[in-house]
Amino acid sequence: MNEPEPELNEPDFDAAAIVAPEQALIIALDGFEGPLDLLLALARNQKVDIAKISVLQLADQYLAFIELAGGRNLELAADYLVMAAWLTYFKSRLVLPQMGGAAEPGAEEMAAALRWRLARLQAMREAAVRLMARNRLSRDVFARGAPEPVTIERTRKYGDTLYDLLTAYSQQRVKKLGHRILQMVRAPIYLIEEARHRIERMLGTIPSWSLITRFLPPEWSMGARRRSALASTFLASLELVRDGKLEMRQMAPFGEIFLKDSARAAEERVT
Repeated sequence: MNEPEPELNEPDFDAAAIVAPEQALIIALDGFEGPLDLLLALARNQKVDIAKISVLQLADQYLAFIELAGGRNLELAADYLVMAAWLTYFKSRLVLPQMGGAAEPGAEEMAAALRWRLARLQAMREAAVRLMARNRLSRDVFARGAPEPVTIERTRKYGDTLYDLLTAYSQQRVKKLGHRILQMVRAPIYLIEEARHRIERMLGTIPSWSLITRFLPPEWSMGARRRSALASTFLASLELVRDGKLEMRQMAPFGEIFLKDSARAAEERVT
């Protein structure tokens, strides 16, 4: 074994500064009763006789502490395991006979190495506390933010009217088909006056109730001419009903319309 590392300044090894009193490992051995870290500190300063400590009792009490902790603080249990292992190893080196030789360290060297390791462990703990107490990025301090991208949102807004739509449509039609002259074909119209004169001429010949289509002229009984003649005849019939010369009835909505001479209807009511 090489020479032990150079010693560091020994820190105060206080169990209360490391763990809470209720979490400390209290051991009861021959010649000592108290926290394990205190026993290690006393052994480091050679204030307790390590040779009189029972390793078996130390192992049993450590295992009982682990079962009681139930794995809630594995880091603390690991620290105590390291301490107990060092005490065990230190005692074994003191109890076993020294074989001699320059490569084997003595008790003083092992004590120096133990003190150096404990000092290094304490230094790492203090460094960890200082590190965790520093400001953290994105929690206490914030890095300069990256430039935010410019998001362009395009929305369509239509403000054209129906006139604009028809104008655009007509322009497209003109481009496609060219200019064309629109010729309006006037549909034939059967005048209401003609329909009234025809019905008045037929008043004496109307047998009881007759369909309104019987009063249409034969040449106006087909196609578009029929629609014009039927509309004019219906309007003329309403005028004659208003004047009391004709009676009109319809048995069902959108059903056939029947006409009857008012004079003949009066005679039938008298008889």
